[in-house]
Amino acid sequence: MATQQAARVARGDIVEVSARRVGDHVRTGKVMRVLGDKSHPHYSVKWEDGHESVLYPHEGVTFRSTKK
Repeated sequence: MATQQAARVARGDIVEVSARRVGDHVRTGKVMRVLGDKSHPHYSVKWEDGHESVLYPHEGVTFRSTKK
């Protein structure tokens, strides 16, 4: 799986958000929907704990393609 720029993220890709504090863990989720446009991308993400939220990319966010 390759790391992607936010502008190339697709439904089904994996998102990881790095820990912001010591002791926190990396959050992992799956992109359910791509929202917005290339100038202001954001995503509906279903997290590993089952919750769903809207994610605006920021420092520490990495996307991995699930396509080969």
